[in-house]
Amino acid sequence: MTLTDLLVPTLSNQLIALGGWLDKGEAHARAHGNDPEDLLAVRLAVDMFPLHSQVRIAAFLAQEAVHRLRGEETPEATTALRTHAAMAQDEPGSLADLRAILGQAIAFLRGVGPDELDSAADRPLAHALPMGMVFDMTGATYVRDWVLPQSAFHADMAYALLRSAGVPLGKQDFVPHMFAYLRPGTMPGA
Repeated sequence: MTLTDLLVPTLSNQLIALGGWLDKGEAHARAHGNDPEDLLAVRLAVDMFPLHSQVRIAAFLAQEAVHRLRGEETPEATTALRTHAAMAQDEPGSLADLRAILGQAIAFLRGVGPDELDSAADRPLAHALPMGMVFDMTGATYVRDWVLPQSAFHADMAYALLRSAGVPLGKQDFVPHMFAYLRPGTMPGA
């Protein structure tokens, strides 16, 4: 499996699923007479990011990874997602904003060419974090040890936040892309 084949579908699947969770969260809130926008501020703990920040960071990570592997600077508009997530936690925006952010990130990933990132696998990559820490990696170790765990973490936190708010999410919501592989006639209850 190539770096592009691993990274782009994995991140795309996470972001698409995340959008579905937001839709289900909105429907659940409305069905219970609650304002769906209140979900954006839900936190698991006071020192953790709220839902809107988790979504923004997931979208940021997906795009940042491609830019870094291409050897490009991450555009300011993309970096602004991370900055807003960290610095404007009390400014959640709206569900429509988050859907637009996810849509832009998914469209960006769809624009990555086949094998486009593969040549970065063995190339040195210095991964600098905003607080000044720098990790010296290769493109492959960056994807394996940073991008995939970090993107999974923020998607998982969004899922957990919505579940903690009572949204009835299940395994089928977490991995909806798997139904493309479902053998006909094997769905329980079918």
